[in-house]
Amino acid sequence: MSRIGKNPIEIPGGVDIKLQGNNLVVKGPKGELNWTHPQGIKVSVEDKSIIVERPDDSKEFRSLHGTVRSIIANMVTGTHAGYERVLEISGVGYRAQVQGQKITFTLGHSHPIEFSLPPGITAEVDKKQTNIKLTGIDKQLIGQVAANIRSLRPPNVYKGKGVRYAGEMIKLKVGKAGK
Repeated sequence: MSRIGKNPIEIPGGVDIKLQGNNLVVKGPKGELNWTHPQGIKVSVEDKSIIVERPDDSKEFRSLHGTVRSIIANMVTGTHAGYERVLEISGVGYRAQVQGQKITFTLGHSHPIEFSLPPGITAEVDKKQTNIKLTGIDKQLIGQVAANIRSLRPPNVYKGKGVRYAGEMIKLKVGKAGK
């Protein structure tokens, strides 16, 4: 039995769960998320918890059991509290500016880079224009947007310049040895 999959998901106050066949709708104070879970995995709502069960111990259902439970738990947490991801920009002249649903980056290229945010994701930049805070209710989408922004200028292994996740440690390489 999956250690993750067998744990029930507690439903906090203000979150509403609707099951329609394989479609799961989670509505909370921050927003609404929809997801269609795989055939065969049984999802049921009992009292103030969600229970995920698998029909048998085949390899397919064992691999899906914990994954389905984690996705549903992330949906409940996202609609209740939301998620945020912080990115740091380091480098002389490197900065970001938010203009509506677009972020304009100056990252040492010959031109500024415009990055469009998908619906449901909001961004804030601090006064120094070096920290970007992404917020939203979909954990997967937040992580994907953060990874796409980081890929615009990944951290340099020699100087550490570039876009990195907050708290990410970059082990710098030693440069050429002098004479």
